[in-house]
Order: sequence, then structure tokens, then C-alpha cells
Amino acid sequence: MHTSSPSPFTALRCVVCGREYAPGTVDYVCPEHGNEGILDAVYDYAAIGRLVSPASLAASSEFSQWRYRALLPVLPGTVPPPLPVGWTPLLPAPRLAVQAGVAEVFLKDDSRQPTGSFKDRASALAVMKAAEAGARVITTASTGNAAAALAGMCAAADMDCVIFVPESAPRAKIAQLLAYGARVYLVQGTYDDAFELCLEAAAEYGWYNRNTGYNPYMAEGKKTAAYEICEQLGWKAPDAVFVGVGDGCIISGLHKGFRDLLALGWIDRMPALMGVQAQGSDFMYRTWVDKADPLTYPPIAADTVADSISAGLPRDRVKASRAVIETGGAWIRVSDERILAAIPLLARASGVFAEPAAAASLAGLLAAREQGLVGAASRVALVVTGNGLKDVDAAITACARAEISPIPVAPSLADVRRTAGGLFSTPGHP
Repeated sequence: MHTSSPSPFTALRCVVCGREYAPGTVDYVCPEHGNEGILDAVYDYAAIGRLVSPASLAASSEFSQWRYRALLPVLPGTVPPPLPVGWTPLLPAPRLAVQAGVAEVFLKDDSRQPTGSFKDRASALAVMKAAEAGARVITTASTGNAAAALAGMCAAADMDCVIFVPESAPRAKIAQLLAYGARVYLVQGTYDDAFELCLEAAAEYGWYNRNTGYNPYMAEGKKTAAYEICEQLGWKAPDAVFVGVGDGCIISGLHKGFRDLLALGWIDRMPALMGVQAQGSDFMYRTWVDKADPLTYPPIAADTVADSISAGLPRDRVKASRAVIETGGAWIRVSDERILAAIPLLARASGVFAEPAAAASLAGLLAAREQGLVGAASRVALVVTGNGLKDVDAAITACARAEISPIPVAPSLADVRRTAGGLFSTPGHP
């Protein structure tokens, strides 16, 4: 383990007790609180300001998340995986803005990441931190996307990985894991069962553990999306950011990123963070409504079509709760039906094809407008966390429920005429 760190990364702070540890003196969590003692990276912002600025970024030719390397907890000589992670487009979606009844909607399209999901941001950093620790094997538990991201990054970096996923994970995600060469364990249980088994196996064999809400560096990788959103908007934070939430690490990472920018003076206010949860996996929503402590709130039985945000006990729940409360945001609960309906709605209005957990951000925006949680003048960003090809079965179900289906025809133009009517006729043609 390294006992020194590059400035300006100065400490790891426990989110439960506030105790700080020098980088390299602890592996993952606060020794005083065990697995609940999630750590948060602490930075010297004055030192960062001397290294990088909006002006220097504007002149940078590095169009990946490593353009923000000065704000990340990695040693100077550590080499990233050779895949273009980050700097995904922020797409204007005016038709969605009209449908939602807000001024502007932007889509942060992380479906375009190398393995098709937002989780590439964290997994790329995990590979770098594992290299710094001298590890050759990395492990994680996942419902699919984090696992695929880690497997892809390990394949690119010529490292070995061991994956624990619940046997209910979508086939497309399991196929990715196998294609990348990961050792895959299909756990006969829930994601939470897979998480616990991964912790035990990592401790037994000395594997580097990438688990979300356990490894403190995963939120640091995910925070880069917040930097990109603001830079792509000319260093103007949106009014609200909507994102699907399962374990809570993405929303806590976004919160950290926006806090970094505010501390540096690069933005002048925080956006309201809006956490969207499926009705069948609504732990964070329940704690918010009940005004309860997420650290001690009992686990729930999670069941949703949106596998990527299915978690009975969100592992990053303390930071996720603070992300919403401290930004004046809200937790929004939506049904699986509304999540599925958002898949073709998003695709038709923007050309972006999302898996259920990614489409949940749009379902959440529509619900938030109905509930008066965002105003008509709002400028909103939706984080699209995963590609629709990750779960084709869900997309087919979504289209069927919307009565969108292929039209069977004989190999005959006459049969096309029978079904087409005048729908697509060009003026001047019969």
C-alpha cells in the first residue's frame, strides 16, 4: 500500500464520525465503523486552483475524464486504461422539454461509454487504484453495469477480474462479462447477497475490491460527470439534475463533483439533485418521507424491472441522502410502468436509447413536474446512465405496452400498400 499521495488529495473522511485518515493508511472504510464507515476524499482546493482552471481546461486537448486529473485521487505516474472514458455529449432535447413543461432539457448521454454505461467512470479509476496498490485481481458485485465496466477496463488494461452478479441479471450484461474474459459467479440470491459474498471473497483472497459504496474512490470517478455537465454548459450549473438511484453512488458522486466546482468558484450555485427510485426499490425515498436515518433504516425487499437501480440496502445511502437534502432536491418514486413508458418516449424524442434505470431519470422529471417539484422555467439535466442494448427484453416489453410493434407483411409491395395507407406518402405521389 502506498503511504504517500499527490497533492491536492489530502485525506479520506468518514461520513459517519468525520474522522480523517491520510491517503494510503486505510484501504476502504473507516476502521471505527466497519463496512458502514464509507470514506469521502478530501482535497486542498487552493492547490487545485493553482494546477487547473476553466481557462486551462478550455485549452486542453484531453477529451476524456482525465482532463480533470488534478481533481482526482491518483498518483502522477499511474496510467489509465486505454479506453476513452468520459467527456460524453450533453445533448439538448427540446421536444422533451415541451413534453415535460420545462424551459430546457439536456441529456448527459453516458450510454456512449466504452462498455455502454456510466459505471465506466468509476471502473477506470478502480483499475488505476488497483495498480497503485500492486493488485493483479479486481473484484466487484453488481447487477450488471458496474461488472461489465470493470470487466471491460480490466480487459483493456490486461488485468484479471472476478465478478459476482445475481442470477437475475439481464443476459446481455452477462454476455458482456463473459466476452471480456471475466470470471463470473452467478449468485443464487439478490444483489445484496452478491455484495456480501464479494466482500467475503475479496478478504479471503486479497483481491482489490471495487464495490460501490465501499471503495471510496468510486464516487470520485463518477463525479467527473458533474464537471462535464457544467463545463459543457459554459460553467453554468443547471437548476436540477435527475438520475436513477439504486446503491446511491452516482448521485453522491454528482454531489461531490458539484461541491468541488462550487468550492473552486467555477460555478456560483449547486443544482438541486433529484434522486429517482423505482417503486419496488425505494429505500431512499422511504427514508426521506419518514425523515429517518438512512444508516439505521431497515433493508427492504427490492423488486423492479430496472435492475441497475435495484438495491434493498443502498450501500452509499448516507452520502446519497445528503446529496438530496443539502441541494434542496427531492426523492421521486415512479412505477415500473412509468419507467418502461419512458424508454420509447426518450428514444423517439431524442434518439437516445436507454435501459430502464437510465430512462428512470425522464420518468422522474415527468413525475416531478406533476408534483410541482420543478418549475416551468427550469433548466434540467437528465443523466442517461446505460444503453438500451443492455436490456433488450425490457425494451421489447416497453414497446409492446405502448402498442408499438412490427408489422408482418408478405414480400410484396401490394402488401405494403395494404398496411401503409397514406402515412408516409411524398407530395405528388399517390
